[in-house]
Amino acid sequence: MTDSTEPDAPEATPSQPQTPDDLLAFKQAFRRHAAGVAVVTALSPEGDPVGFTATSLSSLSAVPPMATFNMARSASAWRAISETEFVAIHMLGSRNRPVAEIMSGDHSLRFAGDHWHRGPHGLPVLKDVTAWMVGRIIGRMPLHNNAVVAVQIEQGGLGDDDEALLYHERSYRLLGDHA
Repeated sequence: MTDSTEPDAPEATPSQPQTPDDLLAFKQAFRRHAAGVAVVTALSPEGDPVGFTATSLSSLSAVPPMATFNMARSASAWRAISETEFVAIHMLGSRNRPVAEIMSGDHSLRFAGDHWHRGPHGLPVLKDVTAWMVGRIIGRMPLHNNAVVAVQIEQGGLGDDDEALLYHERSYRLLGDHA
């Protein structure tokens, strides 16, 4: 049943998703939503390290340990994520702000430097993070131009604790930062 004073909204289809009436407000709403910062790394089919920052990391379950992250299928790392079996997930703290900036910058420079080493399965593992996990990709769900990726965690480690690093209003922030 619909209200006769409201026009029917167009139906979304997989190839034509519905666009919010006020796309700018939608984008601004999520810019105002602070999120923790993680980095996902993998190997390309050629064996080269790839990675990207992810603010969509979420715990899916504790038993078995599973996590999810979202990414654009147009991202430079998508081909690797779509074809690989394993990824490394890194949780960043305030001391890792420079690494977050590197990993969200030019993809050809993300692994220039000594901020990482080869870990399990040859994966790039970032140094001095608050936590890292290696997992097997158990699902990729394409949704329009994006994908939800599910990972079952198989191993990992904890680094030194640190204050949170947040992504808010298109920049990396520390708790208490005012801009």
